Amino acid sequence: MATKQIQEREIVLSILMAVTEEGEFFHLVIRDVLEKYAWLSKQERSFIRRLSEGTIERMIELDAILSQFSKTPLKKMKPLIRNILRMGVYQLKYMDSVPDRAAVNEAVKLANKHGLKGLSGFVNGVLRNISRNLDGVALPDEKKDEVRHLSVKYSMPEWIVKRFLADHGREQTENILSAYLSERPLTVRVNTRKIEPDVLKKRFLEAGITVEIPGKELFPEDYVFFLKGYDSIASIPGFGEGLFYIQDLSSMMVAEIADPKPGSTIIDVCSAPGGKSLHLFDRLGGDCTISMRDLTEEKTMLMEENVLRNAPESLGKQIQIRQWDATIPDEEAVSSADLVIADLPCSGLGVIGRKADIKYRLDESQIKSLAKLQKQILSVVSNYVKPSGNLVYSTCTLTQEENQNQLRDFLKEHTEYTLISERTILPNGIQDGFYIAKLIRE
Repeated sequence: MATKQIQEREIVLSILMAVTEEGEFFHLVIRDVLEKYAWLSKQERSFIRRLSEGTIERMIELDAILSQFSKTPLKKMKPLIRNILRMGVYQLKYMDSVPDRAAVNEAVKLANKHGLKGLSGFVNGVLRNISRNLDGVALPDEKKDEVRHLSVKYSMPEWIVKRFLADHGREQTENILSAYLSERPLTVRVNTRKIEPDVLKKRFLEAGITVEIPGKELFPEDYVFFLKGYDSIASIPGFGEGLFYIQDLSSMMVAEIADPKPGSTIIDVCSAPGGKSLHLFDRLGGDCTISMRDLTEEKTMLMEENVLRNAPESLGKQIQIRQWDATIPDEEAVSSADLVIADLPCSGLGVIGRKADIKYRLDESQIKSLAKLQKQILSVVSNYVKPSGNLVYSTCTLTQEENQNQLRDFLKEHTEYTLISERTILPNGIQDGFYIAKLIRE
């Protein structure tokens, strides 16, 4: 049993090192790791995901706890020791199924295994001290420093907390921060061109997967399911056949709000991985033409992979995939589209609930540069819309510079456009934060 425990924790440590020290993206690392170790049991892989994801998600809080019990500042610790301690504290505080003794002992073994035997006593002492005194650990005083209090409580960088407080107020900010940390189901959209929702639901249930249907207040259609209890994405019935697409509810609202007519010509200018385009294609029963575009070869390959899984008969016919820099005008596309989808690069603050490491990668200067890029792209792609056609601008973030202010500036400079609708979706533990605006070209 001890060998198995150390193996699981060894894998988790490698994930943490890749993300915190090498700058890799957690969602890509965990995907590759779980594919590599597909031979492990469902329980073992669940442990790996839970411990690695939870440690990344709660890292600011974990570091604050460690700082109270370690005489050595975190910045001066060896990266391996720092991450061994972080995952140890996470187990002590958040994993009731792991005995405190096991969390401490396995951390010591990890240190020894990596040639850090001289520091194993330090690891042992710090974690045992935390184990004995964890109930007495206090958050920063809320009255003295509200921002620091919320930052540690919800493991959110202080600059983001300040922004949310300014834009949303205290109550809404705490709702957002809490939502990021809540457990969320996998959301899938049924490919209704291939299968009826009830038929696919039956297949899920027969495979032992828990299926929930969102209420109409969350999503108006009946082709969306929340799934729990599955082993891996690839093992879910119908995935390889393209019978469903994994997509957040907020992302699905882009197609709902766009609501193009059958026969429409659509350009999706920053399309990867392709969910919005495929949703539009499914809604219209394939009665449309869609140009899916993105910047890099890697992204176009990802779009092609998804189209081949979900709508292979359409590739090169109703759906064309192009590698294209959206900042560069495409003269052939001018005034050619009934609908342009501009889901543009953004700071991603709305999807922290799914990609927790985003919050550690960002700084405020990046928001300014992203807003500048968005403005440039919008100015170019707005020319692709036909008179009486629609432009849908969306982001998966919550900053006014990238959302409301961006739209206001665009409308001032492009008087040929009129705003039809504007919607901000705040993270709620079920869906991502999103901003969607629909405009018409007069």
